[in-house]
Amino acid sequence: MIPAFAAFPTYNDAGGIFLRTASIFSNMSLLSSAVIIVALFFSLLFLSFAIVAINVVVKHSRVQRKITREVIQGLEKYTSKVFIVLLLLSAVIVLADMLSFGTGYSGIITSLAILAITPFVFYAPASIVIDENRILRSLKASVSFFFRRFDYFLLWLFLAIVLITFFDFVFIAASGTVYSRYALLVFNSLFILPFLVVLQSEMYMKRFRLLKR
Repeated sequence: MIPAFAAFPTYNDAGGIFLRTASIFSNMSLLSSAVIIVALFFSLLFLSFAIVAINVVVKHSRVQRKITREVIQGLEKYTSKVFIVLLLLSAVIVLADMLSFGTGYSGIITSLAILAITPFVFYAPASIVIDENRILRSLKASVSFFFRRFDYFLLWLFLAIVLITFFDFVFIAASGTVYSRYALLVFNSLFILPFLVVLQSEMYMKRFRLLKR
């Protein structure tokens, strides 16, 4: 189905990791491998901190409590746990891509691997921050809530596709394809991704009936 969807901007955004890694195995050097690994670690670390910070704000705004110094000091603990979860997700993606490289079905196999692990990691960061769970328990909680309220995930996915596609077309129309990719990257990082993380956190907190509005 790749030829049918390759023309859509959503494919380039959501499937960007495949576009960037499909051809690197044949010409990677030790230096390029080190650069990729270091960049991946720092990206996941900053992303983990951003996800944790957003979840902390959402949690304390819903329970109407101020963010104390103890909570701020606990950000490091939350961030390290979320980092491990994201690292696990990335490891599955890379491993599936490497093992299936050369088979002709790399894209399909990697996509299936992502689908298989998505229920485990989708709500795991929210579980770590909101429930203060350990990593293994957060993975279990994520799977349980993912399938119990699968409609929430479908709604989240629908909104993500609509938002990314809409603003991709807006930026292309406003600045052309040369600059739009960089402008959209900044816009997605500052607005779309935080909104989607807030939405995840709010959905997860729907488990607590007393917090519903």
